[in-house]
Amino acid sequence: MKKQILFLVFTAFASCFVSAQSFEITPSYGYQFGTKLSYGPNYIKMEDSDQFGINLGFELQTGMMLDLSYYNMSSEVRIRDVIVAPFEQRLADLNLDWFFIGATRYLQSGPLKPFAGGGLGLVIISPKNENPDILNASFSNETKFAFSFKAGVNYMFSDVIGINLQGNLFFPVNYGGFYVGSGGAGISTGSTVILGGFSGGLIFRLDTGQKKTD
Repeated sequence: MKKQILFLVFTAFASCFVSAQSFEITPSYGYQFGTKLSYGPNYIKMEDSDQFGINLGFELQTGMMLDLSYYNMSSEVRIRDVIVAPFEQRLADLNLDWFFIGATRYLQSGPLKPFAGGGLGLVIISPKNENPDILNASFSNETKFAFSFKAGVNYMFSDVIGINLQGNLFFPVNYGGFYVGSGGAGISTGSTVILGGFSGGLIFRLDTGQKKTD
């Protein structure tokens, strides 16, 4: 799966680079808020964590960017369950790899550029280091479709270098969480997961010399 994703990303990168007026590379680092899934009087929650990522933006029209994005989050999942964990305990570590293709619209020109955008892609959810006091089996990795939304501002110190500040929302589609039981691991809680956070990064912008004339 990851090899297929990398191949698609490389193909999209090559196609966009050929037709882009300019492109931006933005490595970023940020803070990701956790989330909680409730089932009856019990809950499973993902703790707050850090977040790092990289965004490749291709200006196909003035003020409109096509984005290829990757984000990573590593967190801890905790559980309180009246049967298996009456007091909150660590359930497992959790790694999330997000891949998106989307668009960003700059809302004004000039050095200060507020923007909004979104993307469609997938997330690979990888639990590990499960708590053996609660589980007698391991969780399986899952791949889910996902959406993302972002808004923020870029400030360009020059034509080449700038700074990015933004807020992010991530939505895995049809992800119900974990199940814990005597037979192993596996349940859906039926809750919708929304992950929000914010990040900052450096922008490196290069023109390709393919400016379009009106």
